[in-house]
Amino acid sequence: MRKLIAEGVGTMFLVLLACGSAVLAGPSIGSLGIGLCFGLVLVCLCYCIGNISGCHVNPAVSIAMFFAGRMSGKDCIGYIIAQLIGATVGAAFLFALVQLAPDFNFGGMTEPDKYLATNVLQPGATSSMALLTEGLLTFFFVLVILGATDANKGFGKFAGLAIGLALGLVNIVGIPVDNCSVNPARSFGPAVFCPAAWGDFWIMVVGPIVGAIIAVLCWNAVASSKKSIE
Repeated sequence: MRKLIAEGVGTMFLVLLACGSAVLAGPSIGSLGIGLCFGLVLVCLCYCIGNISGCHVNPAVSIAMFFAGRMSGKDCIGYIIAQLIGATVGAAFLFALVQLAPDFNFGGMTEPDKYLATNVLQPGATSSMALLTEGLLTFFFVLVILGATDANKGFGKFAGLAIGLALGLVNIVGIPVDNCSVNPARSFGPAVFCPAAWGDFWIMVVGPIVGAIIAVLCWNAVASSKKSIE
């Protein structure tokens, strides 16, 4: 149970703080600043709950760990449920902040961002472009996680830093396309309070899950090849 609580609380803070950076200060800090916030929040969470639950805070990561043989199907399902609940609670807090201060200067905007940094296609982006972007960015992100946390080839206490940097990097690249998801829970929470986001939600589920599975296949191939060479 403590692992599920850790995943729920961790995902709540990921949505509240990282998405909050976009909602409360987005125009002021830009994509680079938002991406940095996503990365920093994850670094903090990795060192906070990493030794408790592994700090997945992302259904795509949990699915990857299941396919990699690092967790059971039962635990994977429990993690995903906890992450979705946590993301919804985090989005609820963010929604409350927006509603409680309608005249607040949201990062330089005269009107608050009513979309809670939801993952929707940005102007000019297409569904196929976003789907490929989500798949590729999640592929990279999960590959870094698998490598950094590998029992034999990982980097121990430095894993959290690498994982956080990876999330920050993919957000900087993906925000201009669809606000960057690579995390179905991160997309789910804000969408609960912004129904207009459900139209693109499937992209934020299919892309990350496919990318995560490809990352597992790639890591298994690379890791086994490296072992055979050694």
